[in-house]
Amino acid sequence: MSTKWAWFMFGSFVGSLAAVVLTGMLALLCSRGIIKWIVGRFTKRLMSNPYESNIWEIVTAMTRISPITVVENSIRAASGAVIERPFGSPRKFLHFEGLVFSPAQLSTLPTEQDVEIDTTTVIGPKAQKPLVLRIPILAAGMGYGVGLSEKVKIAIAKGTAKAGTSTNTGEGGFLPEERQNAKYLIIQYNSGHWSKSPEILKQADAIEIRLGQGALAGTASVLQAADLEGRASEIMQVQNEEITVIPSRHKDISSPQDLKQVVERLRQLTGGVPIGVKICASAVLEHDLEISIQAGVDFISLDGGQAGTKGGAPILEDDFGLPTIYALSRAVRYLRQRGVKDSISLLTGGAYSQPGECLKAIALGADGVYMGTSLLWAMTHDQVMKTIPWEPPTQLAYYTGIMKEKFNEDEAAVFLENFLHSFTDEMKLAISALGKRSLREVNADDMVALDAWTSHVTKVKLAYEPWEKPETNPHQ
Repeated sequence: MSTKWAWFMFGSFVGSLAAVVLTGMLALLCSRGIIKWIVGRFTKRLMSNPYESNIWEIVTAMTRISPITVVENSIRAASGAVIERPFGSPRKFLHFEGLVFSPAQLSTLPTEQDVEIDTTTVIGPKAQKPLVLRIPILAAGMGYGVGLSEKVKIAIAKGTAKAGTSTNTGEGGFLPEERQNAKYLIIQYNSGHWSKSPEILKQADAIEIRLGQGALAGTASVLQAADLEGRASEIMQVQNEEITVIPSRHKDISSPQDLKQVVERLRQLTGGVPIGVKICASAVLEHDLEISIQAGVDFISLDGGQAGTKGGAPILEDDFGLPTIYALSRAVRYLRQRGVKDSISLLTGGAYSQPGECLKAIALGADGVYMGTSLLWAMTHDQVMKTIPWEPPTQLAYYTGIMKEKFNEDEAAVFLENFLHSFTDEMKLAISALGKRSLREVNADDMVALDAWTSHVTKVKLAYEPWEKPETNPHQ
């Protein structure tokens, strides 16, 4: 009896399985038929309907207006206000792709593999207290409250400290925990009324007077009370204000001549740390540089037009400022003409995302490279999956982000440290391939330009021109 029951159960199972398989096959055949019919009908309509009733008009429209513009115009239509785009301009400017390094092999030998490459970077070499960093990559100014959350600012401080480089307060409030966790902190002297007390400024390893920014030019920023609720409003002392304005001008800089007085006052107050200015690159760049030189600054932070921010008007991001490579090349030439290139450090920022780009900038004459957006993406790493696909990753990092509490600052600090180590090690590898031993030995003669326009902008020799025999490498 039990045997018959077993055979009965087995037969039932086989029969059920066969029915499921047969049903699946029929469904597949039917679905394929349905899909084929739908695709056929759609294709026929696509190929025969006039444009006024043809969905293909979207494709032709998109060849004239990019999807970015279509979406941004829709946001303008919905809000009726100036829109703010994060991360800077999507516009493709001339950048560093037109430059390549020339490898050492015979006329110049590569550096031996056991030689340690020196990437030490000095900001303000003539200052009483120069800022000496282990690597040439610096975290750009990203403000607490006006941009990033407390957790993100602390993570940046921890990660840069481990890598031996600096972070920057940006134009937000001074966060004590940022100072506690940062090895080197550049305090941004902004046009607002907060974070300017002697007690705060004396904690700086360098001070950067913010006059302009690549993604915002020299315009004012307006923040609603809801944007600064909580601790940020207390730190910035704006608790009872309906709106908070970051002015377009400093109250103590009403003329170019006033800059010198501010520089001298900050230098005396801080006991000789490097004092610099942050400017965006304009057509009259040399005039701005000359005013900075006359003011006696120790360093100049120069933003190219591709620089990003928490949110900037597309017209400012896309249509203002010189591209980074133009700005850098002109600034280096002018500082050299004035004989101050070795005494005033030049920091560059704006769309740097790869080790090769940073090393090319240094070869052209930069002393250090500010990075912002790329650092944020690197440090958030796989944490972005906490927001995607329902929310943008910025909701994890911004002070106003609805998911900022889910951000893990310790994980982010480790990822940032790893990123900076990996980034620098690639640059060291490239320096070895040039036959050099130090970051400071790399120069424009180590590169060639692939196109005439890049050569014209940077004054780097074209690749198809014959190369003059270099001097003997002293390290061979």
